[in-house]
This record gives sequence, structure tokens and C-alpha cells, in this order.
Amino acid sequence: MMRRFRALAAVGTLAAGLALASGIAATPVKPVAGEEHVRGVEQTLLTYPEWFLVFSPYEYGEFIGVNAPSRFPYYGHIAQFWESYKAVFDETRRRGLDLNAGYHLMIMVIGTSTTVEYAIKSAYETLAGRLAESLAGRPTPEDRHAAAAAQDYVRFIRVQPWYEYDFGKALSGLWRGVPATGPDMVRKWERRFALTTEYTVKMAYAKLIKLGTKSIYDAPLPVTAVVARPQPAADAALPELKLLRALPDGAALVTIPRYEAFMTYAQALAVQGVNFSEIAGNDSFLLVSVLAPGAWKPESPAAPLLVQPILTQPGTQRVVLTLPVSHLAEAMRQWKAAKLQVEHVFDY
Repeated sequence: MMRRFRALAAVGTLAAGLALASGIAATPVKPVAGEEHVRGVEQTLLTYPEWFLVFSPYEYGEFIGVNAPSRFPYYGHIAQFWESYKAVFDETRRRGLDLNAGYHLMIMVIGTSTTVEYAIKSAYETLAGRLAESLAGRPTPEDRHAAAAAQDYVRFIRVQPWYEYDFGKALSGLWRGVPATGPDMVRKWERRFALTTEYTVKMAYAKLIKLGTKSIYDAPLPVTAVVARPQPAADAALPELKLLRALPDGAALVTIPRYEAFMTYAQALAVQGVNFSEIAGNDSFLLVSVLAPGAWKPESPAAPLLVQPILTQPGTQRVVLTLPVSHLAEAMRQWKAAKLQVEHVFDY
């Protein structure tokens, strides 16, 4: 493999030399999207650890809806987060992409804070939580509130930054919406203590992160510019799709929502037979995660970067793969036919 890369590098060097010798300067192809829509290619990799901290709370919320919180694999998720960060960091270096130190700093901050949170939760739930569970023998209204609040939190962070979430609403709902008396009083008040502590700490931490983030970064565009071919047809199911301009070759530059909704729109356009040749100013590759049975393997040109088991769903794996932008729509059509779930298309 290394020999092949060296051969390709030698060919590229020779071609560049010939171009210069003939007086032709090699210039990068200018993106079709305007400058305000162009994002660094490295972001398709670096956004994965950030989104893992959406997938993990989702698993947690689903899990505690039917299981005791003490049985959640907290340390398994810590390990998967740092494994994923190493994978995308190594791939960024291998491809020679921009370092983007600010994004790495953000990942380190959220990764470290999540590691601390999960470690504390694991210790607490293993000791006090498990003891209170054994005395109750069944979920309390506080347990059900915790599961509902966790699922509401995940729905929110799929489209908004986590620090914008109203933890005060979750805290108020606990004390105003859940009866303070009833059966299994030990478990009820143990849960009230645990949840009140969690919501209060997160509320304060969110305010701190929000202040720091807004003082350093501008608000990101909520849309992604895409070159789609052929020009997408009007569809009432895609109300936020906006045509910026038609292109001479029958393609079109359009914007569609960013983040979670990007996947929904991309899948709908792929079903229309639309293909993509540029996303956020980039025509090279992007990262996609697919939830699949344990034996499934992607077909070329998709290349697996990371494979992790879903710890709360035995037999299911998360396959994180790189894919040329031009093959995204066709891959989505194939995965839909195979009844595989596209978990996320990682936004530049």
C-alpha cells in the first residue's frame, strides 16, 4: 500500500513538473459554492467525535427507559469516544488536512467533561444507585422522568448545541410534575438527589460553555450548499430546499438544512435520482456512519474507518466509513435497498 502511494506521488510530481515546464500553473478548482458556504474538508472527520456525544446519550435514554441506569456501559462509551477521536485524528494526518486546532480543543473539552461525567455516574450508580434499585424492585416516577428527559435532550441536541438545552425545565419538571410521595420512597428520593445534582451541574456548565463559545465563535450557517445533478424537483416534503442558481450542465447549486436534517434531505434527493458533486465547497470525500448487522461490510469505494459494536444492542455495529462525495447518493440508494440505517452524514 505504501509503495502504491509512493508511485502515485511520483506520478503527481512528474505531472506538476511538466505543467510548470510548459508554463501552465496548476491552480485548484474553485468551488461552485460561495465562500460563505465553504467549510474545511477536515470537519467531516472532526465532527464525528462531537456526534458520538449525540449517539451515546441517545443509547442512554433508550436504555434507561427499560433498564436500570446502573447497568449502562459507561466505561465502554468512554473507550469508544476516545477510540473514535484517535481514528479521525490519524485519518486527518494521513490525508494531510488542515490541523484545525480550535476544533481539536473543543473535542478535548467535551471529551474530557463527558469522561468525568460518565466515570462519576458509573461510580454512583454502582454503589448508591444499585442499592436503591434493589430496595425498590421497580422503576419509580422519577426513573420515568429521567428517561423522558434524556430522550428529550437527545431530540434537542440533534439540531441545536447541547448548551442551549433547558436543563432548568427538566429540573422543574422533576419537582413540580412528579409526586414527592408514594411507594419506594428510598428509591424516589435517591433519584431526586441524583437528578437534581445532574441537572443543576449541567445547567451551570452549559451557561459557562455558552458564554465562552459565543465570545469566540460566530454563529454557524444552518444550511449546507450542495451541487446536485440533475436539478432537484420541487417537493413539498423538502420545504427548506432552496435553489441558489442553475448551472449550465443541468446541475444546480442548492442549500439544504445542516446537521441532522441534512441526512433526511440527502436521502430524499437520492431517491429522486439526484447525485451530488460538491458539498460545502468540497468534492473529495465525506464521512458517513451506518448501523448494520455484525457481519455487514461496505462495498468499494466506501472504506471503513472505524467499526464499533452498539454496546446496548448486541448484534448491531456502527460502521463509520469514508466515501467520495460523488458516490454518496448511490450508496444511500443501495443502503436503503438493503434496509440499512444511515445514522448520520457528517457535515463539513
